[in-house]
Amino acid sequence: MALVTTTEMFKNAYDGGYAIGAFNVNNMEIVQGITEAAFEEKAPLILQVSSGARKYAKHVYLVKLVEAALADTDLPIALHLDHGADFEVCKSCIDGGFTSVMIDGSSRPFEENIAVTKQVVEYAHAHGVVVEGELGQLAGVEDEVNVESHSYTDPDQVQEFVEKTGVDSLAIAIGTSHGAF
Repeated sequence: MALVTTTEMFKNAYDGGYAIGAFNVNNMEIVQGITEAAFEEKAPLILQVSSGARKYAKHVYLVKLVEAALADTDLPIALHLDHGADFEVCKSCIDGGFTSVMIDGSSRPFEENIAVTKQVVEYAHAHGVVVEGELGQLAGVEDEVNVESHSYTDPDQVQEFVEKTGVDSLAIAIGTSHGAF
């Protein structure tokens, strides 16, 4: 089975009433552990790669590890960039075989976030790749993203953001937390 996008994966999950796990990976052991557990459950999954993981393990090695997981399990797997900082990082992942990217422009002013997200969406969609955008920020440290205080998603901005950017999904900050504290 080849890598899949999250579009059909999410549709099946909504229709079937189940969730899909998304797991950050950065080495062989993590990829093996996650995919072996998913195989036992016959569960589709999203393997996510952060900028730090791309620096640590290199893009090409991570893609090959995920390709090995596909060959070993024949599961529906999407390969997703987690918190892409700019267009260039997202483009590199799109060109390098990822089926999904997140452009995290949440630290930018609203209009700049729209502009960079729209640029990524246009490039990604032309290559059959789905895009997740982000509005709002959660306090904490995750990889190279360090946020000192919450900046919750403004519900009044959501519709405008989605309409102007064309994102396929949206990460919002509504009070949960993640990362190191």
